[in-house]
Amino acid sequence: MLFGKKNHLVGLDIGSRTIKAGEVIEGNRGPILKKFGMIDIAPGAIEDGTVNDPGVVAEAIRQLFRTYNIKEQNVAVSIGGYSVIVKKINVQTMDEEKLQETIQFEAEQYIPFDISDVNLDFQILGESEHNPNQMSVFLVAAKKEMINDYINLVNMAGLNPCIIDVEAFALQNIFELNYNLGQENIALIDIGASKTSLNILKGTTSVFMRDVALGCGQINQKIVQLIGCSTEEAEQLKQGDQPDKISPDDLKNIVTAVVSDWCTEIRRALDFFYSTYPEDQITQIILSGGGANIEKFRQLLALETSAKVELINPFQSLIVEEDAFDAAYIQQIAPQAAICMGLAIRRVDDK
Repeated sequence: MLFGKKNHLVGLDIGSRTIKAGEVIEGNRGPILKKFGMIDIAPGAIEDGTVNDPGVVAEAIRQLFRTYNIKEQNVAVSIGGYSVIVKKINVQTMDEEKLQETIQFEAEQYIPFDISDVNLDFQILGESEHNPNQMSVFLVAAKKEMINDYINLVNMAGLNPCIIDVEAFALQNIFELNYNLGQENIALIDIGASKTSLNILKGTTSVFMRDVALGCGQINQKIVQLIGCSTEEAEQLKQGDQPDKISPDDLKNIVTAVVSDWCTEIRRALDFFYSTYPEDQITQIILSGGGANIEKFRQLLALETSAKVELINPFQSLIVEEDAFDAAYIQQIAPQAAICMGLAIRRVDDK
């Protein structure tokens, strides 16, 4: 059973601009969306994955749980950015127990941090494509300082952190739950406020990951530079509120310039993938995160990559009861909810 009553968790996606919480329970007809909610936090409280103001963020989490009447205290959270390294490596074939003993030595060759400053984890993927005596392994290294900050933050909010996941893996989990996977190459791209994550899948196997320091916050920054408003006002103006303060043409030009930069960086990352896998073509790009809703971005990305571009729907395989959720709202926030829902389908003590 994918979900259990006693071991289910609340997915808590702590972004630099918005915090999301979601709860999924198992029903007779399948997984049911029980709770979902979002709350904005003050600009600067979290930057590049670093929690600058834990008191403010913890209070926002408490308020989020109160507002949406979320009672469960066991949560799964995720981390990403430059404090997390995910690499696919090849090692001599061995059992998991043996690899546990040698992973630190293996990791030292690939991790640019002091090995004593990171927590390590791994996932065995299977036999190497190129060497039958080796196996492919996903190596994950996260700075201990960052992990401790998130554990302390969640504890401060009165919650119990059971799982710390990697954002790209959470996104992959919810994608696999909702979509039928063939053997084609699919790129999962999440555009947040300050970071864009790329995860390329070959069937069910992730073959390439990259984080880029680009996001929706750049649009706000350019609005601030143009008219001298606050970051909070820029966020409202970006949504099309108060058109008297910034002309539609100016806003359109800012958005076009920023999303063009996104497309250029994504294209560079894809070119790097193609240099490693010259025979493989990415046929489809699935977008998530707040930036996914920008139509101009989707149009430019499709042109730039010659791939089919579509929005993720993390609720597709869940039962969403009409009397509990507004259908239009769920459809609107679906791309932003993806990582949160990927965390919500995790179980206590799973791998």
